[in-house]
Amino acid sequence: QVQLVESGGGSVQAGGSLRLSCAASGSIFSRHVMGWYRQAPGKQREFVATIISGGSTNYLDSVKGRFTISRDNAKNTVYLQMNSLKPEDTAVYYCNVFSASMKGYDYWGQGTQVIVSS
Repeated sequence: QVQLVESGGGSVQAGGSLRLSCAASGSIFSRHVMGWYRQAPGKQREFVATIISGGSTNYLDSVKGRFTISRDNAKNTVYLQMNSLKPEDTAVYYCNVFSASMKGYDYWGQGTQVIVSS
């Protein structure tokens, strides 16, 4: 089975930076989509960034230019570099791996807390 473990969360001042890591174990392929989602208290989980086959990326509009997603397939790890953090970025961040071609292949980590204070 696939297991995802996030790390790198913490508390920072507005304008600061954090780098989140997601270490994956199990059957991970470069064709699979890996990404980050976040959920603030009382709000629904939302898409933040994804990286797909060939390295193509997509971002939530509000994080474009501030966040960068990357992956190291040899290490089965995906990263989210977060710069110029804002209080509205405060949330629990979740790592995800998904396959459009493999039914039922959709896994989530337990999440890592990010708190940005003003």
